[in-house]
Amino acid sequence: MARKKVKTSPYDSAEYLDSSEAIHSYMAEVLETDDPAFIAKALGTIARARGMSRIAKKAGLSRESLYKALSAEGNPEFGTIIRVMQALGLKFSIIATQAR
Repeated sequence: MARKKVKTSPYDSAEYLDSSEAIHSYMAEVLETDDPAFIAKALGTIARARGMSRIAKKAGLSRESLYKALSAEGNPEFGTIIRVMQALGLKFSIIATQAR
């Protein structure tokens, strides 16, 4: 008997970041990982959801350099992260925890 082929499509988190609440929840979960590369990539996902060109312009970067910095292989400077967060309307908040 021939197997029926199943059509799949790539999953893109950006498609589900359609509200401030969704973005806040997503970023809160990402920050819990303490993984700098994952955090940068998540900011790129949020930027794509909000419009990469618009966010790049607000952050004072080219669209291409923003894609590169916030990719899985990127290693953005902290200043870039701050500018992107400001462009996205996000802000860091410090919460005291026990030292590890």
